[in-house]
Amino acid sequence: MMSAQSLAMYWRGDFLAANAFIALNLVGALLLGMAVGYERSFNGRAAGMRTYGLVCMASTALTIFVGFAPLWYGGATHDSAIPDATRVVQGVVTGAGFLCAGVISKEGLNISGLTTAASIWAASAIGVLLGVGFYGSALLLAALCMVSMTLVHEVEKSLPGRASFDVTLTFERNSAPQLEKLTQTAQTHGYRIAPASLSFSFTDNHPVWRFCVVALDRSRATSPALLAHDLARSDDVTCFNIVPMRN
Repeated sequence: MMSAQSLAMYWRGDFLAANAFIALNLVGALLLGMAVGYERSFNGRAAGMRTYGLVCMASTALTIFVGFAPLWYGGATHDSAIPDATRVVQGVVTGAGFLCAGVISKEGLNISGLTTAASIWAASAIGVLLGVGFYGSALLLAALCMVSMTLVHEVEKSLPGRASFDVTLTFERNSAPQLEKLTQTAQTHGYRIAPASLSFSFTDNHPVWRFCVVALDRSRATSPALLAHDLARSDDVTCFNIVPMRN
């Protein structure tokens, strides 16, 4: 049973100062996490400011308390009870990894949530840096995360590269689609069909083809709307779907 003397240890000056210090770190972690998550929230992602703030704050809490092991349970522990901080960080990173896996989804050839997952993992690293007292490094990492998710994306779009699209075509019944004809149509618009992405199926006796087209040079390839217009003119195609490949 806890005595009055043991309860009084929780009101010592050093114990209260440690709680105040941890509280300030948690507030800072929440603000930094929310700042990083604003970009995701602004772009309508499932994980927003609240998710990032909670991840960063929880990572800080799970890291910073290790440094105050002599004050655990009101100071009733001994110096020999100080845990290994690296194992705590390992647990934080592993836990964040499970959360990151939950925001990654795959639909056909399309994979989404990779950037969100990576940034959540980075938010946990920001919390760890705050927890061990590297405030400057935590601020820099938060700033770099925000830059990489905003400015770097714009730079990436301006550089030469290849755009990819997930194409699904539904043909007329008893029709015999020709891969050579589709390949020629794609090449006319500046695209190349990725052979490894081809998949064939039947739905209600309609042949359904699914594949990925890659723009050889996205600055010279025609827009997906023109490719869709050309596909719509085909007598064999009854339905089609063109979706940009994203992550």
